[in-house]
Amino acid sequence: MRKFIREESSIGKLILLIGMLLAVPLLALPFYPEESGDAPAFLIPAAFSILLGLVIGFLTRHKKEAYNYRGHLYASSMTVLAAWGYGILAGAAPFLLAGRLGVVQALFEAVSGWTTTGLSVVDVREAGRLFLFHRSFMQFCGGLGFVMMMIIFVQERESVNLYNAEGHPDRLMPNLGKTARAISLMYCGFLAVGTLAYVVAGMSVFDSINHAMCALSTGGFSTQTDSIGAYGSIAVDTITCILMLIGTTNFAVLLLLVQGRLKKVLQVSEMRFMFGVLAVAVPLAAWSLGSHLLVGKSGESFRQAGFNVISALSTTGFSTMGYQDWPQSAIGIMILLMLIGGGIGSTAGGLKLTRVYIMMRMAAENLKERVSSGRRISIPYYRNAQGRQLIDEKLYKQTGSFAVTYLLLFITGSLLLTETADCDLAEAMFEFSSSLGTVGLSIGITGPATNNATLLVEMAGMLLGRLEIFIVPIGCYCLFDRIRTAGRSFRIRQARPDMENAVHFR
Repeated sequence: MRKFIREESSIGKLILLIGMLLAVPLLALPFYPEESGDAPAFLIPAAFSILLGLVIGFLTRHKKEAYNYRGHLYASSMTVLAAWGYGILAGAAPFLLAGRLGVVQALFEAVSGWTTTGLSVVDVREAGRLFLFHRSFMQFCGGLGFVMMMIIFVQERESVNLYNAEGHPDRLMPNLGKTARAISLMYCGFLAVGTLAYVVAGMSVFDSINHAMCALSTGGFSTQTDSIGAYGSIAVDTITCILMLIGTTNFAVLLLLVQGRLKKVLQVSEMRFMFGVLAVAVPLAAWSLGSHLLVGKSGESFRQAGFNVISALSTTGFSTMGYQDWPQSAIGIMILLMLIGGGIGSTAGGLKLTRVYIMMRMAAENLKERVSSGRRISIPYYRNAQGRQLIDEKLYKQTGSFAVTYLLLFITGSLLLTETADCDLAEAMFEFSSSLGTVGLSIGITGPATNNATLLVEMAGMLLGRLEIFIVPIGCYCLFDRIRTAGRSFRIRQARPDMENAVHFR
């Protein structure tokens, strides 16, 4: 059975959306008129993107192409990949047009922004407020994803495939459009509450909006050189921890929380596993800090360990202190937490808590089978927001293959960083686990003076991590297949014009 999609039309809508998002920082101009000189750097790429999106939409409004089932699935991956690729180019444009960053640096900052990573090459002391807001707003939007934001306003037949391809596993409502709107409403509601809480805690309004956007998106860009540590406030630390935990929680679980169904929230396996990991990691990190770095300061050790452990596990990337002097045991804990990552179906990165839980559960089941009688029958399951879910062979294989691929990428990227950044293996593992997990914590390798080769390795890690790895090779394969098929059909038309109508793109 043939299915039809208009992927070019979807790309046009996504480019139009990106153009509109690029124009949002200009709304800050009435409050900071002295920054009007930076306005063209945003206005030009925003206007170009809006115009390009409208042109593509107009040219493809009646166009339909036939695809077989395989091509139908691949095309969604290609569309999502194309949208993210264009978003990165457009997000980098303001930095280039204003002469703030070089080409690779501007692309790196855009990738870090849209993927909600938080590693940065910008000196925030010299960056204007429009650029600081642009960085934070990229993270806020990147947490939802381009497809999710498009569905809020328009929903078409291919929206379901695009939604799944971008890495959104849950449906909060029967209707996809209602799901997107429910998620965005919760997201914006938490943003408003978080911003107000920061203001009450003593932050400026501008800093409050920026930090609330980045905490909820588990992004980690800050308006301060020393990140959250610059404020030295327990209230600010507490608010940030709460927002980071909200950001790393599955959207479907958040809906249960908003509805007041706390008992069902606490039954979700991922939530119980997350609190279990924190209950183990925080005391261990505090003990390590108290034994080597903060000797005799147990209260400060727990405060620092608690904040930074939550930041690492939630893949946010805010910090309250530098990691260059941390003991190796604490660094090892942070690397492990960044690899685990946050909740599946949230704004967080990493392997994801659910996948790690499933692997540990299956390892335990395998051990039980080895030591018990052959008559033992076990039906493993886990609980998510929808209820009890069976851990079948298909889920186990998918989880295992993703985990193996993720760890291979982690090892490869870490080894590459030892060469490009001229650092030891532990430092490279910390930095690349931060990149691949879209965390944003840095041990000192990434900054304004970082060489381009290191930035390129980290950019690859951030993209693969945010797009759940497999969409990238699938999208690239689909693009190559389309180009190859188009070339073959062109050659056929040149050789036999009478067969033109017989050629179909796959």
